[in-house]
Amino acid sequence: MPVTEAEVIEALRPVDDPELRQSIVDLGMVKDVRIDGGAVAVLIALTVPGCPLRAEITDRVTNALQPLDGVDSVTVDMTVMTDEERAAVAAKMHAAGGGGHAGHDHAAGGGHGHGHGPAKEIPFADPASKTRVLGISSGKGGVGKSSVTVNTAIALARLGNDVAVLDADVYGFSVPKMLGITQEPVVIDDMIVPPVAFGVKCISMGFFAEEDQPVIWRGPMLHKALEQFLTDIYWGEPDYLLIDMPPGTGDVALSMAQYIPRSEIYVVTTPQAAAQRVAQRTAYMAKKVNMVVRGVIENMSWFTGDDGKRYEIFGTGGGQSLAEKLEVPLLGQIPLVPDLREGGDVGLPVTVSDPDGEASRAFEALAKEIVSRGPSRIYRSELSLS
Repeated sequence: MPVTEAEVIEALRPVDDPELRQSIVDLGMVKDVRIDGGAVAVLIALTVPGCPLRAEITDRVTNALQPLDGVDSVTVDMTVMTDEERAAVAAKMHAAGGGGHAGHDHAAGGGHGHGHGPAKEIPFADPASKTRVLGISSGKGGVGKSSVTVNTAIALARLGNDVAVLDADVYGFSVPKMLGITQEPVVIDDMIVPPVAFGVKCISMGFFAEEDQPVIWRGPMLHKALEQFLTDIYWGEPDYLLIDMPPGTGDVALSMAQYIPRSEIYVVTTPQAAAQRVAQRTAYMAKKVNMVVRGVIENMSWFTGDDGKRYEIFGTGGGQSLAEKLEVPLLGQIPLVPDLREGGDVGLPVTVSDPDGEASRAFEALAKEIVSRGPSRIYRSELSLS
């Protein structure tokens, strides 16, 4: 017997749009189903013309329908949603929870003004939010903080978590390149949807500025940019939001304390004593603004030679010493491997290119430590004072 339209729709219901990460059926993207014997033709409405992932959508639809009894061939045609249909999608995604309340002054340009309107709601500051916000910080540049952020995010995603990264290093943005993301965020109506790579959502100033374009902003502009990254982006409800913070103790750290007081701070250092002395400043600053420092991550801990011997190129003990001074655990030690650096340069993180290698195992262990320790503060909305 030929397949029915109802069976086709049910088979397509588990198919997610690769950018919006919701069912194409629930989003109203399936516009028409035609069945002629064993030939099935499906019309899919894309949210925007020229969607860079249309081939992936075609593959997902085809793979969902081909196994059905009575289906001999699958044809997928594309159209584009009307303005009204896009507005309905945006409303449905906002209603699903956890998204930014997008306005017209997007992060691409909104950082140029201070804004005097009513404050927008930051979903991650809500005590009812399930998202753990992890601020990845360092006392100075050059310790591999962004590499640690990206690979820890991928390791968390591989443990089955919904993960996002906010590249808050506005002056030195690098996360999109490290993740190999080439497509820009999708704008649906007034909602900005972050692109996804290796199971990790990402937003960064890198999407709104040329790679060689300097970002020359004072503190209030950085403050506003961070606010818009937190409010004008559709994040959904990730289990973890990792924030790649600028090195040092500047404006972004202060803004995070104001916007997301529930943030957990993780300090990245190298084994050398000079690095850990600088790193402790960012930890002390976090404590002064009442953010909880959860642990220390030591990067470039050793290099394993072809002879199997570990060579401690940058010294030893810096991470453990810093952890003891801060009275927090040393959560992980990441070895120095060429693939870790090369992966960041070519957009193929080591946790993807060599998932069973020494560095990837270290990141997996680090991710498991973060998960097992749970959030720093347990908020119960029913105990809130009004």
